[in-house]
Amino acid sequence: MRRRRTDGDHRTSPRTGRPPLRKSLRGRLLGVSVLVATCSVAATAWLAVQTTSGAIKQEQGQNLADDTRIYDTLLGYAATHSRWDGVDATVHELARTTGRHITLTTQARRPLADSAGHTPAATLPAQASATVDPLSVDTALAAGRTGTSDAAADRIDARAVGPFRLPAAERSQLRALAERHRSCLRTDGVAADVVVGPSGRPRVETVGSGADASGAVKCTTDALDRPTTTERKALTALTRLTNSCLERQSHYRVDLALDLTWQQGARPAAQDKATEAARDAAPAPVPAVTGVEGDRTVASCVGTARREQLTSYVAAPVLLFIGDQGGTTVPGFDLSPLNTAKIAGVAALVLALTVGASVLAGTRLVRPLYALTGAAQRMKDGRETQPVPVTTDNEIGRLAAAFNDMSAHRTRLEEQRKAMVSDVAHELRTPLSTIRGWLEAAQDGVAEPDPAFIDSLLEEAVQLQHLIDDLQDLAAADADTLRLHPRPVRVEELLGQVAAAHHVRAETVGVTLSVAQPAAPVPELAADPVRLRQAVANLVSNAIRHTGPDGTVTLRAYATDPGDEVIVEVADTGSGISAADLPYVFDRFWRAEKSRNRRTGGSGLGLSIVRKLAQAHGGSATAASTEGEGSVFTLRLPLAGPAAADRP
Repeated sequence: MRRRRTDGDHRTSPRTGRPPLRKSLRGRLLGVSVLVATCSVAATAWLAVQTTSGAIKQEQGQNLADDTRIYDTLLGYAATHSRWDGVDATVHELARTTGRHITLTTQARRPLADSAGHTPAATLPAQASATVDPLSVDTALAAGRTGTSDAAADRIDARAVGPFRLPAAERSQLRALAERHRSCLRTDGVAADVVVGPSGRPRVETVGSGADASGAVKCTTDALDRPTTTERKALTALTRLTNSCLERQSHYRVDLALDLTWQQGARPAAQDKATEAARDAAPAPVPAVTGVEGDRTVASCVGTARREQLTSYVAAPVLLFIGDQGGTTVPGFDLSPLNTAKIAGVAALVLALTVGASVLAGTRLVRPLYALTGAAQRMKDGRETQPVPVTTDNEIGRLAAAFNDMSAHRTRLEEQRKAMVSDVAHELRTPLSTIRGWLEAAQDGVAEPDPAFIDSLLEEAVQLQHLIDDLQDLAAADADTLRLHPRPVRVEELLGQVAAAHHVRAETVGVTLSVAQPAAPVPELAADPVRLRQAVANLVSNAIRHTGPDGTVTLRAYATDPGDEVIVEVADTGSGISAADLPYVFDRFWRAEKSRNRRTGGSGLGLSIVRKLAQAHGGSATAASTEGEGSVFTLRLPLAGPAAADRP
């Protein structure tokens, strides 16, 4: 049994509409683009942040170190010099080693030294980088420098020793005492070093934490710790200045030691006679100067006295301006070759990953297209085409599914075309062979051209003409050139005409042909009466052919419940059609009996023409059958008739 697609069999792919974005090709491309862009931006941003932050921190650290070095060097110069006259050489050396632009001015912004030669005061920044004053050290810039006092109130640079600076003779004497003490410690197994302070006074410092306490006690430093003549003189002057400050605040005097610690001294000297006499008669409690407030007062007076004592020994405060060689105070930075190489390397890695991801995604996306292209090329070359695998439910997957459907449909059409050519050749061969045989027999004198001879030839010619007319009708229907001339038609009358035309034939084979009376009047139908009569006649002829003696063929018509269609049925009690053959009854040249015997079947085009004529009227043709019990063929025709577009 040959299976062919019927004219009304519309197969559709289960994948219809647009796929969801997460499965679509657009979504995948968008996802890949976003992923690649995100990774690229994230990697580039991370690299830029890390490299830039590192470079900025490195540059800031270097600038801070250079600024601290410049400030500390100039601070040391001010602490050991009473004037700034010879500072130019120091400024230029600092500028050369740090690559910075250094300018020193007085508090009134009068230039003192400039590493660039001369910078107009008007071009200097509004705020100086620092104030160089050895008696008021900037703790931020001097942080971490050895020798800076830890006391918050004592901001005097340790190198500002003034009158405490020892002459060469006293230095040599103290050095000898220090070396003697270190030798004593070494004898007892204690490691020690001699460290010389800014004033030139040496001190012995033990090395490590495992010093022998007994050795440290035996090797005393009394001689080394005693002040020299120079130090006693300077210490006496400092004590006097400190006590003057304390007397103004009604505090007891203090006796300062060389390390600037103090002990309580005599009571205040500025007392009136009455108070003094009263105190002599009844001694009052001595005010405590060892409390927190007293210690702060003494420390403040010591600091004030030191500044007063050192003023004549140190240089006056000056303003320090530090900038880059271009003159700006905020220097820029240049990426090092290592940082540049890092950026180039990571950028190349990101580029490689981007290209790799794009190639991978592109390969996965175009692989189905290559399969489709190959299948299309094989179809073009006429070779057998295998279905293209459908692996995803996106645009390409649905394209592959549609291509497979098209390929299958094309295969079916090709099979139908080959079958149709074979069937047409068979249908034409039979009458032509009969006509040729009779004519050759007449030519040879075997048959006489009597009326029976002429009737036989005429019958075959009519059969041939019917086949050609059927083919012409199908070709016109396929090309949408089938002309219809609709007008009002009474369906009951049309069924009566068809029944009357086939009455004799039905009686000949013993079939009862009748038209059932409708329960309700059937409305007029807008249809082409000739074409509609042809469709019903084909159904009746087919029913009579497949109904045996004593069978019945009934024609009936009625309107549907909504009243927009007319149903025409041709029912028979014939042999029926099997369930396997029923879907193909409207196929061209299809017949349940494959021998193509004229006695059991026609050309196989009648039912195909019926469906085409029904569709031309805007309706449809269907069949229902039970094998051995009969069949019912139904035409559903709209009351309004065929659309304007269907009336060529």
